[in-house]
Amino acid sequence: MQKEILVEQLKPLSLNFLKAYFITMRPYLMFVSGITGIVGLAFTNSLDKVNIVLVILASFLSYGFGQALTDCFQTDTDSISSPYRPLTQGIVSESHFLTLSIVGLIFCISVFVIHNPVNLLLGTAAGFGLATYTYFKRKFWSGPFYNAWIVGVLCLMAFMCGQNGFKNFASSGFLLVLLSIFFGYANFVLSGYFKDIKADRATGYNTLPVKHGRKVSTNVSDVFAFLMILFGLLLFINEINRFGLATFLIPSLVFLIASVVLTIIGQLILHKVQTDEEAHPAITLVVHSYILQFSGLALLKRPEWLIFLIIFYIGFTLVLKIRPANNQI
Repeated sequence: MQKEILVEQLKPLSLNFLKAYFITMRPYLMFVSGITGIVGLAFTNSLDKVNIVLVILASFLSYGFGQALTDCFQTDTDSISSPYRPLTQGIVSESHFLTLSIVGLIFCISVFVIHNPVNLLLGTAAGFGLATYTYFKRKFWSGPFYNAWIVGVLCLMAFMCGQNGFKNFASSGFLLVLLSIFFGYANFVLSGYFKDIKADRATGYNTLPVKHGRKVSTNVSDVFAFLMILFGLLLFINEINRFGLATFLIPSLVFLIASVVLTIIGQLILHKVQTDEEAHPAITLVVHSYILQFSGLALLKRPEWLIFLIIFYIGFTLVLKIRPANNQI
């Protein structure tokens, strides 16, 4: 009879526990929620520097806390596809991680609510979405869309931190930003499924690649990528119609062109993926293109943020390089 090996769990809030939680937050992907909040801020009324930093920080951390929360509900598939993660190793308590994630998300939502009480409703909806995402991930038709609306709400919450709120929703072109984010993030989610097909199939996650295979999924991914670029391009054209190809639009154009190039390369690589282990280069490019796309759109309204966004992108590439597992993204 084989003896069960008991793993001693880390004490809550100890240094090693916090390190394990930080790994679970996927810091290299917190730049995704960070830029989502940044572009929302860019399209609303200006805040003072302290409040801008607070909203960006809350946006940045929200992905990490949200990811740790959802990880608590899908250790079954993660134990196969991502054995390096602390939750799958059993060295931390799910309840401890769940509690810390909820507290962290409450902090993030509170920052948004302080600036606009409407964000309490939006934040509650997003929190509910995170808590129920695992159920919808099991449905091939809903996973990417369900995750994408949550991220869209994050962008909307950042936008609502401005004084005008919904007053300049249509006139600012922000609806095009939301549409671009929705399809851009849906593509990130769908492409991310390509690295977990074996694990998802074994644990009953009926994702699109599991249900209909890689070929159909890559075609759907192409559509998502195209729509992300299209809505961003429409927004850029609107700005050209208003100002002409002014000098301040050039940095935005450079970011957007870089996003288009990496998007095309990423989609071409995704079409060649035959195994889960081959998927991460394509997924990496999807993330790069997402950050470049919304950096470019943010610069349409806030060209003075150019240096910050260059540093932000460099920071993303550096943190991405030191992730704990190179085949994960």
